Amino acid sequence: MAEAVVELLERAARREAPLEELRALRLAVQAVPPAALRARLSDEHLAALFTLLSSNEREQLSACVAVLERLLQALDPLYVIQNLREELRKGLFHPDDSVKILSISQVGRIVENSDAVREILNSPELLRQIINCIGGEKIAVAKEAIKSLSRIAQTQDGLEALFVSSLLSDLKNVMGTNDVVRYRVYELIVEISSVSADSLNYCANSGLISDLIGELTGDDVLVRATCIEMVTSLAHSPHGRQYLAQQGIIDKISNIIIGAESDPFSGFYLPGFIKFFGNLAVVDSPQQICERYPVFMEKVFEMAESHDPTMNGVAVDTLGILGSSVEGKQVLQKARGRFQNLLNKIGHQAKNAPTELRLRCLDAVSSLLYLPPEQQTEDLLRMTESWFSSLSSQPLELFRSISTQPFPDLHCGALRVFTAIANQAWAQKLMLNSPGFVEYIVDRSVEPDKASKDAKYELVKALVNSKTIAEIFGNQYYLRLRAYLNEGPYYVKAVSTTAVEGAE
Repeated sequence: MAEAVVELLERAARREAPLEELRALRLAVQAVPPAALRARLSDEHLAALFTLLSSNEREQLSACVAVLERLLQALDPLYVIQNLREELRKGLFHPDDSVKILSISQVGRIVENSDAVREILNSPELLRQIINCIGGEKIAVAKEAIKSLSRIAQTQDGLEALFVSSLLSDLKNVMGTNDVVRYRVYELIVEISSVSADSLNYCANSGLISDLIGELTGDDVLVRATCIEMVTSLAHSPHGRQYLAQQGIIDKISNIIIGAESDPFSGFYLPGFIKFFGNLAVVDSPQQICERYPVFMEKVFEMAESHDPTMNGVAVDTLGILGSSVEGKQVLQKARGRFQNLLNKIGHQAKNAPTELRLRCLDAVSSLLYLPPEQQTEDLLRMTESWFSSLSSQPLELFRSISTQPFPDLHCGALRVFTAIANQAWAQKLMLNSPGFVEYIVDRSVEPDKASKDAKYELVKALVNSKTIAEIFGNQYYLRLRAYLNEGPYYVKAVSTTAVEGAE
């Protein structure tokens, strides 16, 4: 096979390869191991293929890109930058996006090699053109450029090259292309800032994070909605959260939520601001965040109690995120009657709302009710039982009715609710005392697709692994559940047939 590849490459080098042979070469290189390709490749082969990229024939261009992609992956990154620097540079200016992406992705690969990265950093014209690619029309090219520049910034030298040289001016100039491109650059800055405190310092000193925060706290409500997503990403890292707190940005976001009461356009950005605090509470401390920024919890409850489906969905998601930890559950429990009423509304929506909101309610209920075995104190078990009872007058039947509906997403969502409570003794007693419920659990015929079978299997596994299940369910049901678990999620019982002589 390697010999056939070389022969085809030789023909390409002599420009004798018609489209059919390029197609064959495209298939052949996929079958040859990288080591064998490296041993047979020559500079002439690669130069010839790069020359063929000047073709106006779309299919030929596509075949050449696919072949080069495979061949370049087989080569050492240092060799690529030392011998094909000019070809990569030309590729960045190519009118076809697939060629641009090929060149950019190779640069991204080169900068991950400690021996080759210096060659890239000493090629500011290459980096400048990659920065310009962020301003391209096609999102695929821009994303590849962002990915490569983010990789370049993984090292101290890379940070210096991007932020302490003329390249910073290029980055700021490309931001002036339009709003979309400006947000792409902000996306890059947040990605780089998230790596380390040192990376964040470089980005902060460039002034670009200040620009982002300025837009976040400005008067344009649509811009706010876009910028808060990026600031939320920045808050995922401990050093990012520390920076936001030190700069007073979290306080500013809290104040904007307070001011949203009198802003008729707050619906555009408020969901994103609430998600910001929801994520902050998860990675930090729910109790500390809710105590320091009481407007957050108040606004979540207001949104959940409102009649706006969009606000309901965000609030339900946030409650589910908050209630995914024991500390978050305890914060919600402090609201007592107000939260119990809210649970009743969530139970009603899980049954009657539009499908998307129903799914979000089911996911939130699963998060709120789940308790890891090691955290199942008597107080917490009483709390989850009380919450479950607040969802409906007959909550088990509510979710069972949802689980029997012919909609796979809803069916699996309801099964996940059962799985969340399956390791809690009070829930096991409810299941046992509900007529036909245990039979429903072990009935494989009601699961029509793979997702449903997997969801049912997770429910059975959660029950079997519980320390209290054998005592509560009794030996007969426990053994049936064990058998289900041992048979796996996709078991089909064999049906034997007997042939009768003379039968037609």
